[in-house]
Amino acid sequence: MKVIWASDYQEVSKRTADYIKAQILMKPNCVLGLATGSSPIGTYQNLVSAYQNGEVDFSKVTSVNLDEYFGLDGEHDQSYRYFMNHHLFDHVNIAKENTFVPSGITEDIEQETQRYEQLIRDLGGVDLQLLGIGHNGHIGFNEPCNEFVPQTHVVDLGESTIQANARFFGSVENVPKKAITMGIGTIMSAKKIILIASGQDKKEIIHRSIYGAVTPDVPASILQLHPDVTVIAAVD
Repeated sequence: MKVIWASDYQEVSKRTADYIKAQILMKPNCVLGLATGSSPIGTYQNLVSAYQNGEVDFSKVTSVNLDEYFGLDGEHDQSYRYFMNHHLFDHVNIAKENTFVPSGITEDIEQETQRYEQLIRDLGGVDLQLLGIGHNGHIGFNEPCNEFVPQTHVVDLGESTIQANARFFGSVENVPKKAITMGIGTIMSAKKIILIASGQDKKEIIHRSIYGAVTPDVPASILQLHPDVTVIAAVD
């Protein structure tokens, strides 16, 4: 595991975007695993600027997102499909048909988890997976529990996650209580992983994740066992 202590959020975002640009340059038809939330917004802004400046070409890139709220369609302004369109896809030359997010409005949620897992396998796996981290150590929507769930699955969101996301929905009551997420095994199968974090409120969980015991109580701690992980954090 390589750990880069950045000075601030802007440096986290720039360094992360540089890693992603390098991945695309090395393999123009790569599969990117993408994340949502506040942490990667700056990264996506840097990538949009790089595209506008002619530094990167997304035309052959495929993307798969980590997760989606159950019950929200892609037009809902808090869905992760909407987030990705708004922050990245609408502003670069990626083919929308090559961007994948789990369906939050499927009639058969278990079948959707299997379909998404198979999709990732059919694509040949993820070349570079971008991750944020929750205050409780969740990656994707893999919440602390008594086991590492390997494959894409349905999850009941933890109370701390619901509270953290309430600001986006106006109230706790409006936050979806379930989500579809890549499993820990799916994430760990990526060839390269970048974990990003910023803010003093993430300092404790980052240290527990990269220096503490590997335990499903801290889902991100499993990344210690991956052969190619880079942590880029500004938490002091």
